[in-house]
Amino acid sequence: MNASTLNAAITAASAARGPWLGALLLMVIAVGPAAARADDTPIALAPDASAFGDGAELAKPPTWKIPSRDEVEQLLQAWLERSGLPPERRQAALAFWGERGADPVFDRLDVVMGAVAEADPRCLPVLAVVPATPGVPPVTAAALPPWVAEEATDEFERGVVRLWLGRELVRQERFDDGLVVLAGLEPEAVVDPASLLFHTAACQHWLLRADDCIASLNRLLERSDEIPVRYERVARLLRADMTGLEEESLDHIARRMRDITRRLGQGRAGPVTRQVQDGVIESLDKMIAAIEEKQNQQSGGGGAPGSGNSGNGKPMDDSRLAGGQGAGEVTRRDLGEGEGWGNLPPHEREQALQQIGREFPAHYREAIEQYFKRLAAGEPTP
Repeated sequence: MNASTLNAAITAASAARGPWLGALLLMVIAVGPAAARADDTPIALAPDASAFGDGAELAKPPTWKIPSRDEVEQLLQAWLERSGLPPERRQAALAFWGERGADPVFDRLDVVMGAVAEADPRCLPVLAVVPATPGVPPVTAAALPPWVAEEATDEFERGVVRLWLGRELVRQERFDDGLVVLAGLEPEAVVDPASLLFHTAACQHWLLRADDCIASLNRLLERSDEIPVRYERVARLLRADMTGLEEESLDHIARRMRDITRRLGQGRAGPVTRQVQDGVIESLDKMIAAIEEKQNQQSGGGGAPGSGNSGNGKPMDDSRLAGGQGAGEVTRRDLGEGEGWGNLPPHEREQALQQIGREFPAHYREAIEQYFKRLAAGEPTP
């Protein structure tokens, strides 16, 4: 197998598994509000939900909870009271929340971020995040406003800004940046823990961090009966996908090649992308070397000199001069002269015909009989 054949196999492996799941994941994280289930009231699993998992995650108490609308409002009010912001800004934030917070059409995280921005104008540049375009440096964790990382910034505001920005980065397929921004946030400290766990797992899935991804998905599915249905269904598919993914397999290499395409499409050709490229080339070299070694072992070490094969234990594929080491000369023999050359005594000829009849099809015997008849009659033979 050469490199072109291997590349075709990689393409086939990728088409068979990776892209459809990646497309489904991007579709889920790209849509807006997660309004499949009510905000506060848990809904029992559908009768056929067992088809998406064994339900083992329900056997232990969840390690996190989804805050209700009233709880989120209390967190927002408590932050506004201790923020020291002007009263008019605090009133604007509460009015923004009051108009949208109870409406399931609006995404809760969007509403909370909007209310925080109404109170604190420093959040407005964060809201101006735009999709990445080729050749334009993407927004990274280092591009976060400095005040977000300062200890003086309230933990509630810091969590809202980071969770909202991290989710937007994931929606723009900037998984590296999104994972860095979301890192360190805990489900019990944010207003939308399901979004945190799902989008963190999305980054880990794309970047092939299998163990971390499975851990995030397991934790998300602790509340499988309360999170949005689209989160639940895709989370189970992602978990099964990561569990069955083998490192250095064709599928694994194909996904890394797809990640390189994503990075280059965003104008990111820096050291991280080159490192991923070098890793893919190294993996391909190892795979090709392993295939060649296996072929050599199966060939048995090659043919003997003058055997007429190509040295790998198989007949030559084409009619051409073999690479033998002999001089190419044969011993000339005197076949004699006279009209009796090639004639057999009658009893030997009959014995030969019988032998041919036993070992070859009938038309061979007929052709040979005609040949001998022509010889006996002195007729020319083909």
